[in-house]
Amino acid sequence: MRTFVALLSAAVIGVTWYGWAFLRDLNEGVTTTDVISSSIAAEAGRKPLDGAVDILLVGMDSRLDAQGNPLSQEALDMLKGGIPDGEMNTDTMILVHIPVDGTRAVAISFPRDSYVELADDFGMQRLNAAFASQRNTTAGQLVEQGETDQKKIDAEAAAAGRKTLIKTIENLAGGSVSIDRYAEVNLASFYEVTKAIGGVDVCLNADTQDSDSGADFRQGVQTISGAQALSFVRQRKNLPNGDLDRIVRQQTFIGALAQKVLSSGTLTDTDKLSDLVTAVKKSVILSQGWDVATFAEQMSGLVGGNIQFRTIPIVGDLSVPGVGDVLEVDPAAVKQFITDLAGEEKEEEEEDVVPSSTTAADNANVTVSVVNASDTGGLAGTVLGVLGQKGFAEGVKDSGAIQPATAVLHSPGGEADAKKVVLALGGGVLTDVDGSLNPGEVVVRLGTDYAGPGSESFEAPDPGGAPAGSAGVSTSPSTSSTPPLTASGPVCVN
Repeated sequence: MRTFVALLSAAVIGVTWYGWAFLRDLNEGVTTTDVISSSIAAEAGRKPLDGAVDILLVGMDSRLDAQGNPLSQEALDMLKGGIPDGEMNTDTMILVHIPVDGTRAVAISFPRDSYVELADDFGMQRLNAAFASQRNTTAGQLVEQGETDQKKIDAEAAAAGRKTLIKTIENLAGGSVSIDRYAEVNLASFYEVTKAIGGVDVCLNADTQDSDSGADFRQGVQTISGAQALSFVRQRKNLPNGDLDRIVRQQTFIGALAQKVLSSGTLTDTDKLSDLVTAVKKSVILSQGWDVATFAEQMSGLVGGNIQFRTIPIVGDLSVPGVGDVLEVDPAAVKQFITDLAGEEKEEEEEDVVPSSTTAADNANVTVSVVNASDTGGLAGTVLGVLGQKGFAEGVKDSGAIQPATAVLHSPGGEADAKKVVLALGGGVLTDVDGSLNPGEVVVRLGTDYAGPGSESFEAPDPGGAPAGSAGVSTSPSTSSTPPLTASGPVCVN
């Protein structure tokens, strides 16, 4: 994840007179791994950089640095990292799809507890078992073959584990993507990178604590760096939605970190840039053949802020004998989800088409609930009444922590229902998937930006013209609790 941000910053600093010196230094000093091998490339149809780029970003819960050396006990104590036993677990997995022109990207999170079919005949397991299963198997085979060099065993076993993870993600995507770049970061990365840039701003809906991760945060906006940053993205306990909330935190953190790195204050500060490159070299592993300078030049259009954060659809919780509590996923739904996202590159400049109007009969099968996360009292009830008048079945009204962005949340596959609600609200509202909703259910989360029917600033459309806001309708997928890189401030999350 930090690697992705570092690469984004690289695309920007490349235009400065000193930028290429930093990029060349990063090229020469970063640790690499041979995981995009000819065998995987042949199976997956690896693409050159003039085609779409698919990057797998992996956050490794490892007590080792990028060079395979154990972190010091002092560092582990500071990072709440536990015992340095050499074990490695894939804590975070994000697939970044960058279309051909390099001007936008979608970052898709895969929950670690997703119950999926692992590649290389390891059967049904949690997704984060893909790396460990192959790593442990390969290490055992090397020992049986008489290998005694522990560093060699660790390196070859880890590379094998990465290949199995890559193939597992590709299989889950159903052939809609083929991973041609790999980036891995370790525990120390959050500490190193955030310290280098002076911390990032985040916002929480409520006070929260967790002794395991070291989390101890207050409600509202705050600046975090170092060990706090690691705690922020690692906390799982005392979160309403467990691992799914943690994923939202990670996505929010990436957006905030990228925003900070891409700010003028960071990009023009040679000391900060030097510290950032040093931090990346300490804690990042990249696949071989990844020329950062060339990649930054080709992807320079990405810094405009057009990055979406998404999470694969989840069916629900599941208890599996011998495995434990997992997240159930529908492979067909995941494949379609990723295929749809990857296919959106063909319509970059085209706005989603919504009906010019709907009738009460069209809306009757959609139940809408409204959450007031704005700073206007009573708005949820007012908007719910408006939607009821337009034929929607009225759900519940509720209130939530104030957030800037209005969003319409729908069930997996419920895009058409969401578009009806967006149209009823006058357009200009983002939509997103909420796996907890049933078909036919939609939730409107009103942010401080809401200016649709029921708000004081709403202006009814000219009866003879287009619906208000229709020209600005955007149903492009967007994680509801994660702002784009151009957001003016942090969005509050659990």
